[in-house]
This record gives sequence, C-alpha cells and structure tokens, in this order.
Amino acid sequence: MNLVSRGYITFSNSASKCQTLQIKMSGGEQKSDVEHIEPYGFTSRPLDGAEAVALFLDGDKSHGVILAAGDRRYRITSLKQGEVAIYTDEGDYIIFNRNNEINVKTKKFIVNADDAIELNTKNLIVNASSGTQFNTPLLKSSGEIEDKTSTISNIRTIYNGHTHNETNSVTQTPNQLLE
Repeated sequence: MNLVSRGYITFSNSASKCQTLQIKMSGGEQKSDVEHIEPYGFTSRPLDGAEAVALFLDGDKSHGVILAAGDRRYRITSLKQGEVAIYTDEGDYIIFNRNNEINVKTKKFIVNADDAIELNTKNLIVNASSGTQFNTPLLKSSGEIEDKTSTISNIRTIYNGHTHNETNSVTQTPNQLLE
C-alpha cells in the first residue's frame, strides 16, 4: 500500500543532481533527504514553509519522493482559465496570458546569447524613462533614423548642400560630405 503525505518544507538542498528536501508531515513527523522529482526542463528551490506532497511507495518511509511543492504565500491568484505563470517570492513573474500575450515583470532582465538575438515583429516599442544605451562598436539601420524634428537622410542633405556667406561671397559646399 502506497502512502501519500502532505506537509511543508523545512530545508532544501539543490547541490545534487536530484534536489532533496526536508519535509515536516502532518502529525509532526519529519523526513530528511527526500528526493524532489521535478518535471523535465523545470527546476525550483522551494522556500522553507512551502507546502509539499510526498509519496512513499509500498508505505516505506525510508525512501520517499516529493512529487509537488507549492507556495500559496506567493502564488499569483489573478490568472484566467488557460493562463500559465512562473513566479517568485520577490514578485518576479512570467505570465502566459490569453490572446497570445506574454507578460514579464522583474527588476533587471538579462539575456545572454552567444551568437545573436533576433526579434521579428511589425512594431517594436521601447519605453525607457531615463535613457537607452547601446555599448557596441557599430549600430546599423537598414531604414531611416528619425528624431523629433528630422531624419538622418534630411540632415545629410542639408549638411552636404550648405554654404556660408563670407565677405561678399558665398562659399562652396563642404568638400567632406556626410555619407
């Protein structure tokens, strides 16, 4: 007969290939080094106090496995049916919302890609309240670059064609063109 027990996490160790948890089960019994079986490709280290469900095969409490660990203290409660979320106790989240929208919230977002990052979309909107910085030796655009008053092409046309009035004569256009 299998034994299923509910309890809460009192310690976690994620240093080994299979994370182990310490669980205090209902009734007060505590088990240490219980393997936490996680879905392929996903891992998390639950906080002390998170709830867990442990399974002891054939009722043998010497080698149980924790099948699920969750933490209702930080769980996102505003999801609509069909939505999926990944979240932390610090308020970070990735929510797969309805209507094919993904919502990400964090303090700092870092992406490391060895070869390239490619974004394919009709419109890219960047809202940065204090500035935008590109640390790169070259910034290319296959189209036009525009600010509040003009485009780079218009500025180039004006610069390359400009002259000056000097002592009753007009200078020639610049001999070094903006290209």
